[in-house]
Amino acid sequence: MNILDTQPIEWINPFIYWWIAIAICLFPFILKFRAPYGRHTRTNWGPMISNRLGWILMEVPALGVFVICFLINGWNHLFINWLFFTLWVIHYTNRSLIFPFRIKTSGKKMPVVIVVMAFGFNLVNGFINGYYLGNLHAYTLNWLNHPLMILGLVLFLTGIAINWKSDSMLIRLRANGSQGYKVENSWLFKYISCPNLFGEIVEWGGFALMTWSLPGLAFFVWTLANLLPRALAHHRWYQENFDDYPQERKAVIPFIL
Repeated sequence: MNILDTQPIEWINPFIYWWIAIAICLFPFILKFRAPYGRHTRTNWGPMISNRLGWILMEVPALGVFVICFLINGWNHLFINWLFFTLWVIHYTNRSLIFPFRIKTSGKKMPVVIVVMAFGFNLVNGFINGYYLGNLHAYTLNWLNHPLMILGLVLFLTGIAINWKSDSMLIRLRANGSQGYKVENSWLFKYISCPNLFGEIVEWGGFALMTWSLPGLAFFVWTLANLLPRALAHHRWYQENFDDYPQERKAVIPFIL
């Protein structure tokens, strides 16, 4: 029995190739500007909405659309498909329904146009991954023993742990109600400015490996295209706003970038 079924998906593959190509083509442009939300918020990008509501609206499509597409043909899936489903849902339940209520951003706003763009991004990635994992039945249980599956799962769990711990440490910097930004100097923050983004990159790299799928690869490429420029922008912001910011600290990949 083959580890991976070769069931054809010709109708969706061209769309995903184009989706990957768009990410690659946009990457140089994303590098050149700082998306105007969070610490980079600007008010000249049109209407604004609350930061918390914006986070929910732009992240929840990746949860809702993924679940709908995965379950559209019923509940009859193999354990391994349910494993992928569970990992995705855990991440995006936290990102869309828990994390926005943990962040200390009372009174802060973000541009509606950023929410709309992120909504579309998550809509597409939720659709292609949910449909593939829930309807094409491309796996057999033998895949659970494959080195790519094992390595991918380890990377995913490591990445999500790094992401959650880093987010919690940043949130605790505002535990006393302060709305200003501070510098964290412990744990992975000693080496990189954005271990939360590093963790998310590791996480979705692991997901691409363990699903060994074109949609998983597309999502990883888009993750890199979005998060690498974001991390570099954060890093420059820290350097510009804190005179004593450690010069040896990298942006997102320890000792490298």
